Amino acid sequence: MPRFSIIVPVFKVQGFLRACLDSVLTQSFTDFEVIAVDDCSPDHCGAIVDEYAAADPRVRPVHLAENAGLGGARNAGVTYATGDYLLFLDSDDSYTPGALAAIDERLRVTADPDVLVFDHVRTHWWGSGGRSMTADLLASAGTETFDILGSPRYLHLFLVAWNKAYRRDFFTGHGFTYRKGLYEDAPVTYQALVSARRIGCLDRVCVEYRQRRQGAITRTPGRRHFDIFPQYEALFAFLDAHPELDAARPLLFERTINHFLTTLPNTERVPAEDRGDFYRLIVDFHRRHRPPGFTPPDDALRLQWRLTASSPYAVFRAAAAAQSVVAAARERKRRLREEAAKRVKRTLTRVQRTRPLDPDLAVYSAFSHRGLLGDPAAVHQAAGLVAPHVRAVWVVHPDVLDRVPQGVDFVLPDTPAYHRVTSRATYFVSNVNWAPGLVKREGQIHVQTHRGTPLKHMGIDLLGRPAATHRLNLRGQLWRADRWDYSLVSGRHAERAWASAYPCRFTSLPTGAPRNDVLVQGDPLRGVAVRRRLGVPDGGTVILYAPTPRDHRKGYEPRLDFERLVRDAGPGVTLLVRLHPQYAHAAVRGLQLRDLARRGVLRDVTDEPSVEDLMLASDVLVTDYSSLMFDYACLDRPIVVHADDWETFQVTRGTYFDLLATPPGHVTTNTARLADLFASGTWRDERSAALRAAFRARFCEYEDGNAAARVVSRVMLGRECPPPAIPQQDPGRLRDAAPTTLSNSTR
Repeated sequence: MPRFSIIVPVFKVQGFLRACLDSVLTQSFTDFEVIAVDDCSPDHCGAIVDEYAAADPRVRPVHLAENAGLGGARNAGVTYATGDYLLFLDSDDSYTPGALAAIDERLRVTADPDVLVFDHVRTHWWGSGGRSMTADLLASAGTETFDILGSPRYLHLFLVAWNKAYRRDFFTGHGFTYRKGLYEDAPVTYQALVSARRIGCLDRVCVEYRQRRQGAITRTPGRRHFDIFPQYEALFAFLDAHPELDAARPLLFERTINHFLTTLPNTERVPAEDRGDFYRLIVDFHRRHRPPGFTPPDDALRLQWRLTASSPYAVFRAAAAAQSVVAAARERKRRLREEAAKRVKRTLTRVQRTRPLDPDLAVYSAFSHRGLLGDPAAVHQAAGLVAPHVRAVWVVHPDVLDRVPQGVDFVLPDTPAYHRVTSRATYFVSNVNWAPGLVKREGQIHVQTHRGTPLKHMGIDLLGRPAATHRLNLRGQLWRADRWDYSLVSGRHAERAWASAYPCRFTSLPTGAPRNDVLVQGDPLRGVAVRRRLGVPDGGTVILYAPTPRDHRKGYEPRLDFERLVRDAGPGVTLLVRLHPQYAHAAVRGLQLRDLARRGVLRDVTDEPSVEDLMLASDVLVTDYSSLMFDYACLDRPIVVHADDWETFQVTRGTYFDLLATPPGHVTTNTARLADLFASGTWRDERSAALRAAFRARFCEYEDGNAAARVVSRVMLGRECPPPAIPQQDPGRLRDAAPTTLSNSTR
């Protein structure tokens, strides 16, 4: 008997079916059967089902003689099921990697509940959407189980068949069946939830729910959407037949009428000419099924609830129109307030620009106002020692105010205080471009610290590479770069690259990268403290994996099998994964990393504010083409380049040199080879050290640990500072200062 019976109803989805079945059959968890029900599909779906069944014995083909509809196909699949749990998967959707293993694990942790509900993500033809609206609700359940009467808020879970695992004997024992017509999921979902003694939740995205560009019946207006009424009639007939569930009747009545009221104005469902009839059926249903003493909810639909109790459609429509007018008036008032505020800001800014510059005022920003980070933070710290008379003000986004240390002066973007400061400051230090609305006055000095040494092409060097220039305003970038006075560089390579990418009027300062001072100087105690804060066990090897984005890909796609890497790399390995900031809030990041982090396979450190902390806490960097390799070389710790798509990257993005010809360490192209490097100890052999030394000498020639002070002296004090030579250090000094040495993990 398999653990899961996965029922896949199939009808007119020949363009999606293979991806659906592949997502199931390639799961790491293998104890399942797939019951693919060909619902008399007129295209090639039946042949595809037979093809997969011939290739994999876990696939059982079922061909219906007549079209039974989505509900009927699911019912047919249930009759063939033999698994402990029933899962339903629509044939244009797919499972995420590791989904079945995660579902099985949560079922075991929760002692096999009647129903387990898991999360999903909507995927559109242009890419994935955000988190589901019930993600937080699922997370709040933890590993506890509940029933609906004790936790009625879980009736707000998505009304579909495919986000749940039903214990088969529970499902068949209650005789749950899907009816013909649209909205067939609703009655079965509600029947199962109110009948279940124990419900569990899994706050992991297990299903990619495809939003088809065309052909989705739920987005096709017509009378078929009147099917919603007989579907809910069946639900209340079920309640009539089960008086022991009467306590749930008010809850289900509220959810039912809410469903009706949200469907009524939906232009993709009920045509305008049919809304009168639809409304009258709502009123009739309300009259016949309202529980005694029922109190309507006090929510956004409260007025509509009152009207459906007694008012004709003309009154309801007039009230809805009046609500729309009120909402439009509020929106217009809001826009007027915003425009007035903009005029006030513009006037204030013009007045401030008539006043003289403050020679002792510096404005800082990092990563589009994300806090005191990176090179600007290092310059700020050095200025406090070398030029204490220069007052520092940071521009900080409201979302990260908790990261601002006590005593640091800051302003919020686009506020009167921001305009006062930016109109009068003399020095501007940032690692990204300032907003286009900032007008640079004569005498103001802009310092561009950048965010590392470039390997991949930047600026106008991207011309001719459409994947990289999509949605990129190169003309605007050059206009903003024209405001730079100084460009900080770590070596002659960086100086040449930035001059090529941005042919503007700035002066390159051979200072080194200020944020790398701590890496050059070394701070093993800080690395140990970071490890303890992250919960990294003492001893072992800490791998920092930091990949760069791919311009030709919509979102983040893992280039490594993380589970295999950690399993095969040997005992005592801790994997820290830091994605590029552009993936920090992407839903797909959750698909790939959240479950692995929860299971302890890795630690997702993408949200860690200081990448310097992560470098100090690690023993080795694994990256592909990230500029972080140039910074990490300052630590003189091993670097591994995982270049599985080097040729593609060169074509789509372009690079300033051939990385594989002069790498900073060993190069791998697959997970097996990477894991073997660590299992064998090759990752830190003499060849790795020699490659790293040559790389550092070529690209980090100005990094001597005094970059921040050099910037302050040159820019704020006007003192000429000769470019440094690469420091002649004991080659083993920084390696021996790694935090692992303190815990005897490498001995």
